[in-house]
Amino acid sequence: MWVMGDFKKLLVWQKAHTMALNAHSIASRIRWSHYSSLRSQIIRSAMSVPANIVEGASEQTAKEFSRFLRIALNSTTELEYHLIAARDLRAVRGSDTLTLMSQVIEVRKMLYGLRRYLASQSRDGDGISSKETKQA
Repeated sequence: MWVMGDFKKLLVWQKAHTMALNAHSIASRIRWSHYSSLRSQIIRSAMSVPANIVEGASEQTAKEFSRFLRIALNSTTELEYHLIAARDLRAVRGSDTLTLMSQVIEVRKMLYGLRRYLASQSRDGDGISSKETKQA
């Protein structure tokens, strides 16, 4: 039986939420109108990460949860590219990019770890409680 519980207790969600807020703050500093689509893409891809964790946590099985974590992973890769582009276009400061990139990489590693854990639990046929996933 799959039981996730409160997504807010997941460390990976907490880190992804902080990352998304920081990305929003950095993107909001991009003022030039010709970079409006880049600003929007940074915000959209960043917000997608914690949103997909939340959506997946409400699913009925660990396999379904893992599918949403894959989408969140894809969004971290997209966000990383948009940050590289913003840095190279000099739309954001390099120091802001470095800080946010380190958050993106940390969240990505945690998502990979949680997916591995879910896969191992699925192979074992065990249920997963929110207490067990809290460390992710």
